[in-house]
Amino acid sequence: MGEVTAEQVEKFLDSNIMFAKQCYNHRYRAKVISELLGAKEAAVDFSNYHPLSSVEESEVIFDLLRDFQENLQAERCIFNVMKKLSFLLRADRMSLFMYRVRNGIAELATRLFNVHKDAVLEECLVVPDSEIVFPLDMGVVGHVAHSKKIANVLNTEEDEHFCDFVDTLTEYQTKNILASPIMNGKDVVAIIMAVNKVDGPHFTKTDEEILLKYLNFANLIMKVYHLSYLHNCETRRGQILLWSGSKVFEELTDIERQFHKALYTVRAFLNCDRYSVGLLDMTKQKEFFDVWPVLMGEAPPYSGPRTPDGREINFYKVIDYILHGKEDIKVIPNPPPDHWALVSGLPTYVAQNGLVSNTTWKGESLESVERKEPLDESGWMIKNVLSMPIVNKKEEIVGVATFYNRKDGKPFDEMDETLMESLAQFLGWSVLNPDTYESMNRLENRKDIFQDMVKYHVKCDNEEIQKILKTREVYGKEPWECEEEELAEILVRGAERTGKLKRYFTDLEALAMVTAAFCHDIDHRGTNNLYQMKSQNPLAKLHGSSILERHHLEFGKTLLRDESLNIFQNLNRRQHEHAIHMMDIAIIATDLALYFKKRTMFQKIVDQSKTYETQQEWTQYMMLEQTRKEIVMAMMMTACDLSAITKPWEVQSKVALLVAAEFWEQGDLERTVLQQNPIPMMDRNKADELPKLQVGFIDFVCTFVYKEFSRFHEEITPMLDGITNNRKEWKALADEYDAKMRALEEEKQKQQAAKQGLWTGAHTPSARAPRPAPLGSPPAGSARAVRASVPSRRAGAPRPSPTVRQGRSRFPRRNLPVRIPDGPPADAGQIPAPRLCT
Repeated sequence: MGEVTAEQVEKFLDSNIMFAKQCYNHRYRAKVISELLGAKEAAVDFSNYHPLSSVEESEVIFDLLRDFQENLQAERCIFNVMKKLSFLLRADRMSLFMYRVRNGIAELATRLFNVHKDAVLEECLVVPDSEIVFPLDMGVVGHVAHSKKIANVLNTEEDEHFCDFVDTLTEYQTKNILASPIMNGKDVVAIIMAVNKVDGPHFTKTDEEILLKYLNFANLIMKVYHLSYLHNCETRRGQILLWSGSKVFEELTDIERQFHKALYTVRAFLNCDRYSVGLLDMTKQKEFFDVWPVLMGEAPPYSGPRTPDGREINFYKVIDYILHGKEDIKVIPNPPPDHWALVSGLPTYVAQNGLVSNTTWKGESLESVERKEPLDESGWMIKNVLSMPIVNKKEEIVGVATFYNRKDGKPFDEMDETLMESLAQFLGWSVLNPDTYESMNRLENRKDIFQDMVKYHVKCDNEEIQKILKTREVYGKEPWECEEEELAEILVRGAERTGKLKRYFTDLEALAMVTAAFCHDIDHRGTNNLYQMKSQNPLAKLHGSSILERHHLEFGKTLLRDESLNIFQNLNRRQHEHAIHMMDIAIIATDLALYFKKRTMFQKIVDQSKTYETQQEWTQYMMLEQTRKEIVMAMMMTACDLSAITKPWEVQSKVALLVAAEFWEQGDLERTVLQQNPIPMMDRNKADELPKLQVGFIDFVCTFVYKEFSRFHEEITPMLDGITNNRKEWKALADEYDAKMRALEEEKQKQQAAKQGLWTGAHTPSARAPRPAPLGSPPAGSARAVRASVPSRRAGAPRPSPTVRQGRSRFPRRNLPVRIPDGPPADAGQIPAPRLCT
């Protein structure tokens, strides 16, 4: 029998198909499948393009399945699919574009680029800093993502969607393209693209079928990894909300501590190198004394960015959380503008627009920070940033949270935005807790204050009104029966005749000033602002600055809400707001702590008045300058508040003694209640030093006011003369007391020397200086001899008339004896007792 040739076997098998099939299944099928499953890679030659047999194609499919089973990295699995497709399609190159949404804008970014049959993953994997980004309205890939259909571009020069900027960038010429979307349900996940058919003019229908067939593997890979990623993100999100929620409700008193506890607890789930939280100042309206320098031209107006609700963007505190290397937390109060978290301007931009910002930094503004000046010794640099506002329930931005550098090196994606936004939204809503706690505290403090207020008689009877509005004596009728001109004659004409300052103000403004004068010391507590803070009085908790002045103002407004007392009830809305505004300024201006802020501005107004030739021109100018009018009015209130220092010496010395007695009472409270030593001017044991303190108070505080007003209006010069005369009297008493004290010290030294036997006797007793009376028992003719001339505060005695009360002398008199300081003899009516500043 001859040798059987291959042609004979092939002919026999073709004519006996069933026999060939049975033979294959019996002897070869199990072995082939076993070898395919046991092999580590497909035994297919990919070095040269050639058609694949069914067995080789099966090996390729098994190779893809093995790779999908063993690899946990989506990019590596997709890379292997693209290498096989590049061989099967005979494509020169292939690329993968990932679909993502950043800052609300959909885009396609390169993830795998220039993949061919012999490519290496590390060479084709695109890092975030080098990725090429296509918007959906540009290029063939953008068109495919938008239409969600496969596209076969036979000639790029004739295609309207083709964009050549990548060719220009890579110096490569694209002739034909085959691109298809990778879908997850109805959503685009990625775009896979093959370019330049190697052995033909363009890709064919067969190539489209091959691409769609193998895209099933890509779809499966992307779905599995996408679902795994979503599961991971949702797990992290749940953990973040759970842990932050548990910490948020542990702290209800302070927003800073609340944010810190929540953010520090969830740091392990945030998947970033660093994050920082900037807290914004919530002040919406500045105080008038902060606005004046701007309106006067002494300070430039704020021209920086503002939040959507109009607040100036001012980060009063930044908290930095460093998670790479050694963990660290840094709290920076009042951070400088060049702080690393603020220098890029991104937190300010987010606070200004209220939008989430997801950015990969490549610009010059941050490039200099990255490359020339590293942020710290570790050489850490900013690569990508996710910044978002923290918004409370009132839709106000209370802070900005910024996250830096995702740990896996990729840019922050849409899921990161969702996760971080959930945290920021939760923190914003949790602000309601400290806000509610603060509101409850304020209401509690207000309740305590109002309980005190009702203990006083706040309404005057008709007899008390006649002490100020003497309408019965002048017109023989009650105030409500008088005409407006008659009331103005009593209330306003006095000031108009004396200082002639009324010409700058309207009648409404003059009425507001008189009302403020009546209310500026109402319900005074007998102690100064510092004592309110030391004693933790509810007033100090309710008002941060100018505590008593703001209380007087609120008390006055409370009275004006009573229909029987509201003298502004017939004004229209604009007039009412203006009158209340003038009252606000006038009453708060009586706080001497603000006096030094307005001195320079008032002095400039006085200097400016001297540049006008006529009073009429100056008056017309002032009538139109509301800011300058307010400054003059504020200084007028200060001058009136201190006016007792300008009274004749007989009146001023007695009022000063009463004020000193009130300060001593506060000093006694500080010593007994607060267990603190009072300052000298409130220390009853140091009353002998009061004349010297009075001279200092006149020089440091009072003289400037009346000197400048005398320059402003010569009619006010008598007040300056009065304070000058009183200073001389106080100075004489202070000098006399100093001389007596020096003589007493010399006498003491001589007595000590005589006891030690060192005194020679050359100094006879007759040569010694007269010794002043002991502090405990003054001789006849001393200050104690004229004590009867000082009005005492015995039980049932009326208060001193307001016309003789010194500027800040507004303490309720108590039934305590007035201690007159012992010292050198003084004439009757010239008792040394200074006026002190509260």
